Amino acid sequence: MTRRGNRILAQELTLLGLDLQTTLEDEPRFLLDPSFLGAIHSELREQLGPRDARAALLQLGYLHGLRDAWEVVMKGMGPTPPTVGLSPSAPRLAIKVEPRRSGSLEVGGSWPERLEAEAVATGLGAVAGPSCHLSAGYTSGWLSGVFDSEVLAVETTCCAAGAASCRFEVREPRAWLSSGHGPALAGLEGLPFQDLREIVAQHIEQRPPAEDSAREGFEAGSAVVHVWGPVMVVPFSGPDESLRAVELIGRDPGARQVRVVVVDLSGAIVDEGFGAAALEQILDAIESWGAEPLLSGVSPLSERVVADLERAHLVIHKDLPEAIAAGFQIAEAQRLAS
Repeated sequence: MTRRGNRILAQELTLLGLDLQTTLEDEPRFLLDPSFLGAIHSELREQLGPRDARAALLQLGYLHGLRDAWEVVMKGMGPTPPTVGLSPSAPRLAIKVEPRRSGSLEVGGSWPERLEAEAVATGLGAVAGPSCHLSAGYTSGWLSGVFDSEVLAVETTCCAAGAASCRFEVREPRAWLSSGHGPALAGLEGLPFQDLREIVAQHIEQRPPAEDSAREGFEAGSAVVHVWGPVMVVPFSGPDESLRAVELIGRDPGARQVRVVVVDLSGAIVDEGFGAAALEQILDAIESWGAEPLLSGVSPLSERVVADLERAHLVIHKDLPEAIAAGFQIAEAQRLAS
């Protein structure tokens, strides 16, 4: 078979009844339905061979992950819950992420529900290595959309191959390239990022406008805050401005969907007087919604003030990407526990 790396397998998938645009419209079930997952793995391996089957699954997963992330970023907090199956406020696939290295888009994590691995083990029997290609593609797309930077998730251990859990590592393409990691290089060959982004962008442009697009009140697309489903980032732009923003957000009904709020102190100096009092009020306001506050980007000049805050379990992260990744981990843990 001719190697088809670095291009979209659209024609091949269309012949198999998996048109890329159509799957974005009305076929989210293959992400979570074990029977469908097992069937699609078997069909793609039979029709395309193992290498192109892996690439096709990565591409399908990436499209859905990026679409879900972009819709969350663009929609932010709506006055009503998003349409089931079309506009999730969190990843459809349960993803647990863990920061790996400060100052870079490098995280690890796992898929705690192990849906794809169990489907593969049931449908194909014992396998020699990682097989959660759709999950890896979805995670790559979701985190690429959330961080607004291309990243690739590579599965490192898989329950289908006898491991205790399905774990992955996430890095930017240049980091994987410099590592020479074989599975990562194969994954990069199978994911033409720009072409896939264009498909998702076209899909979103062609969607009819939401009826609530002209709503009044807090606007999630503003420069003040950034909302990714259950995780919100509030830049500390000054004691007065940040406190007003948090109070305004708290009055919006959509704030109930937010479980973690990252207060980003990057570039800010919090003084021991009014700045410290305002930061304390902001944290109180966030907790009053029932959300958990995190702090990121604390400068050396603000460290003593932050250390003196009267909070026993306040979580502080050095970098914003690290804090956002931790926020999704906390939100996912809360979702699974509820």
